[in-house]
Amino acid sequence: MKIYVTSVYVDDQNKALDFYTSKLGFIKKNDIPVDDDNRWLTVVGPDAADGVELLLEPSGHPATKPFKEALVADGIPLTSFQVNDIEAEHRRLTGLGVTFTMPPTDAGPVKMAVLDDTCGNLIQIVEMKAAG
Repeated sequence: MKIYVTSVYVDDQNKALDFYTSKLGFIKKNDIPVDDDNRWLTVVGPDAADGVELLLEPSGHPATKPFKEALVADGIPLTSFQVNDIEAEHRRLTGLGVTFTMPPTDAGPVKMAVLDDTCGNLIQIVEMKAAG
């Protein structure tokens, strides 16, 4: 068994697609209309075209809004992405206008930072430290 797709709930799929591709560097994989207002819209990592897909899921379900608001209020990221150099990624993203709620921070075996995806979510990025 392997992970095929995971989701982030987004307030606006077009805005999310722009952020996740133009800012974070993901690549659009699927864009299939589901109904008049929603699409099966997924992105993948630039080096993993056949890897796990991130579904930019419309946040229309009534439970989604309070769930997302509670996570943001408590500073809890919805998901996490790995980067090779968190300091360089923080500089790059800050230069693109991305807002961070937590700058790169040493957290034992990882360095982590938290950003606002502009679609109602906090997203964590992590750099794994070398063992030893």
